[in-house]
Amino acid sequence: MNKKEIRTKYKTLRKQLSADEVEEMSLAIANQTLKSNIWNHQTYHIFLPIAEQKEVNTDYLLQILFGKDKNVVISRTDFSNLSMHHVLLTDTTTIRKNDYNIPEPIDGFPVDDQQIDVIFIPLLAYDKSGNRVGYGKGFYDNFLQKCRKDVIKIGLSFYPPEEEITDIRPEDIPLDMAVTPNEIFDFN
Repeated sequence: MNKKEIRTKYKTLRKQLSADEVEEMSLAIANQTLKSNIWNHQTYHIFLPIAEQKEVNTDYLLQILFGKDKNVVISRTDFSNLSMHHVLLTDTTTIRKNDYNIPEPIDGFPVDDQQIDVIFIPLLAYDKSGNRVGYGKGFYDNFLQKCRKDVIKIGLSFYPPEEEITDIRPEDIPLDMAVTPNEIFDFN
């Protein structure tokens, strides 16, 4: 399937999820991450979910990260150039939804892309090679190109992988792993 077909399929599937299903599967995803060997790093980038899009609720992962005393980084998007600006998430970070209902920090201590060790990535779908499909704006591709080569890229999904995404471009950056409620897929 191509990206357009996959976007349509997974937006439809997510719309059908109840709020309880989103919460149960999000908790299961957080618990699955505990089975991986990603916890020996210090700085983790995480997305704050767009609830209206029924994205994975990362609150459970945030609890794990803070419980393990990790540095947690979140981003603010700039739609004028499709970039992301990162800040350290602290107790004093103010968060507001932007015009697209994306929860974002209003302020905070800036963090450079090169400082990030692990990135939890929102997505609509992915394939068995780790190629991913998001909403199509390219924010994460732009962000990932600026990161260190050894940064660990983890997609969070309610669903198992598609067989193949047929229209992958050279600038598309694949995942290292994907975590679902039932399984971890390692693409390395």
